[in-house]
Amino acid sequence: MFSDSEKAVLKRLLDDPSDAVRTSLQAHFMEHEEAALAFLRELMNDRRSGLAWYARQYLDRIGVDDTVQVFREFIRSFSYELETGSWLLDRTVFPRMDATVPGSVLDAMAGRVMELMIEPSSDIDKCRLINRVMFHEYGFRGDLEEFRNPESSFLSRVIERRKGIPISLSIVYILVATRCGIDLRPVGIPGRFMVGCFSEDRPVFVDVFEGGRFLSVADVLIFLETNRIPYDEGSLSPIPVGELLCRSCRNLNNQYRMANDLVKASLFEEFVMEFQDAYRREHQS
Repeated sequence: MFSDSEKAVLKRLLDDPSDAVRTSLQAHFMEHEEAALAFLRELMNDRRSGLAWYARQYLDRIGVDDTVQVFREFIRSFSYELETGSWLLDRTVFPRMDATVPGSVLDAMAGRVMELMIEPSSDIDKCRLINRVMFHEYGFRGDLEEFRNPESSFLSRVIERRKGIPISLSIVYILVATRCGIDLRPVGIPGRFMVGCFSEDRPVFVDVFEGGRFLSVADVLIFLETNRIPYDEGSLSPIPVGELLCRSCRNLNNQYRMANDLVKASLFEEFVMEFQDAYRREHQS
């Protein structure tokens, strides 16, 4: 991130009409793209500075879409699809992320699962194949060493690094299952996000952070009791996609605060509030 003194200098130069200054600023912003994006977005949201228009112009010049605004519009649409929302969330921090690259990994994993599948087989049997492919052949695992690292929350980075936290690994698992025609649901179990299979006589939960371990309702209740985690009747029920994405934003807010990156922390805090506003509007209509 740019320091306060750097920001002060950049603000003084931002509306300079000189072509030489504009060219130099553009080159500087392209060289320090991540810091530039945070700085320019900050100015776009600060109408008092009078520099919002110039900030928008420089974003256009360095060839970066306003991915933050795109994600905001996605939230406000209240039309949520998990994969689309996950890529849009990633692009708020990695605007040049090409979803076809990590998406092709998901495609390949699903293709391998389908290759191993023998019909007829139950959804639980198919989940065993996802476990084999995802955790053994592709080497995905829970990120025990860097649980607080924001990169463990972005889908594209999780796929590249092959490790993540429970909620991000659950997204990978569900997206692979969806490609295979397996209906799995996200379950926001307190203290450990999991994937739920509700097509059998009794629900089965997949603990993706523990390599795809299968848990019964009783197993999950024992986990909650053992860890003294409060829960209610809805704790083991599927959650909507919007709530999943909102929780991802809440995690990123906390992770960036712990990393002392308050600009990004504030950004994801704003996204959480946007989700909450969208839910209020929907329920009032």
